Amino acid sequence: MNHKTIDRIRKFTEDRDWDQFHSPANLAKSIMIEAGELLECFQWNDDAYDIENVKEELADVLVYCQNMLDKLGLDADEIVNSKMDKNEVKYPVEKARGNATKYNEL
Repeated sequence: MNHKTIDRIRKFTEDRDWDQFHSPANLAKSIMIEAGELLECFQWNDDAYDIENVKEELADVLVYCQNMLDKLGLDADEIVNSKMDKNEVKYPVEKARGNATKYNEL
């Protein structure tokens, strides 16, 4: 997300004094709840979904993720790149390309 969007999320939370409710545990629960609502968009059919509902639920997940990053003092780029470094080792292209097998079974 760009800084303007992140600042908007932070202002929204600050204006409502909601940071007091944003413990890491509460945010993790909220992320899972919203992820469940995102999954619900595909509950009965993988192809017939309402893209507007998908966008709204995905946005909710992203907002809570940003709140979690803020609460824990983490940087999204840093933690994603760190995880990608690990994934690139676990899933080398020559073994993983076109293969959905878990890394320990490649």
